[in-house]
Amino acid sequence: MQATPPPFDAELAGPIDRILRDLPMPLTSELVQDRRRRSTSGRLSDEHIRRDGTFEIEERMVPGPAGAPAITLLICRPAAVRGPVSVIYHTHGGGMVAGSHRSTELVGELDRAQELGAAVVSVEYRLAPEHPDPAPVEDCYAGLCWLAEHAAGLGLDPDRIFLSGNSAGGALAAGLALLARDRSGPRPVGQVLQFPMLDDRCSTFSAGQMARVGLWDGESNLVGWTALLGERCGGPDVSCYAAPGRAEDLSALPPAFIEVGSVEALRDEGITYASRIWQTGGEAELHVWSGAFHSFDEWVPDAVVSKAAHQARVAWMRRVLAG
Repeated sequence: MQATPPPFDAELAGPIDRILRDLPMPLTSELVQDRRRRSTSGRLSDEHIRRDGTFEIEERMVPGPAGAPAITLLICRPAAVRGPVSVIYHTHGGGMVAGSHRSTELVGELDRAQELGAAVVSVEYRLAPEHPDPAPVEDCYAGLCWLAEHAAGLGLDPDRIFLSGNSAGGALAAGLALLARDRSGPRPVGQVLQFPMLDDRCSTFSAGQMARVGLWDGESNLVGWTALLGERCGGPDVSCYAAPGRAEDLSALPPAFIEVGSVEALRDEGITYASRIWQTGGEAELHVWSGAFHSFDEWVPDAVVSKAAHQARVAWMRRVLAG
């Protein structure tokens, strides 16, 4: 018998019902193109990103991984702040199969950057299933290395780069932290893992409890991981850089901010990841937002819990920068 899920927050219950009336769930391979169309229709324009001159923006094509195509970086610098400024390196979500460097979740990154006087650099990576693992994380790592190497010339501080991503983007941000550690690459100041996909085995209690509940349910999660990993999904031959929950060693990582909703399939793997970081003596701040579904603040930004989540992220980032 499937366990009863926790109740939704009063301000989120109505919106999630309305969202799911319009958004077919769970995700299937046949729905990937639908998700991509929705993502494309919601791409942010230059005008939206500039915010009446708050940010100066440019797009640059930079070298991708060896033997792979170049990748695009969207660089958003605060117009009124002298450099070098801290940077939020944004890896977008979309279940590994959709999304872009201009997806609507970029709004939240720009909100945080505006409060911190920081820049945002958003990377466009190749999507599964056409480009399976390791293409997405290697694209993101190539962009991070280019950013760290060229930061000074852009008015950015290479020693104050946050890795930040939502959902699939959270998986990529966590994977980048592991890659940077193991390859002696750039040293991010912190990692902001929002509702992250961390474990392709999809075997936690919450994955079953929310198998058909919420915005990114357990069945959708399995489809996203399968698109990325194919027949390797759930088996023994999956890299921790693709599925960070697989990592045997979580020591020597940058401080982590990890958040999940209590009513989402990814809840328990986020809690476990934070616990394992603490067990190594590492730094992690964990938030489990009661009654919240996956990426709730993007969909219902005016809810009290959404505002609390935004404030918690900004406060944590300020503390990290001050340290």
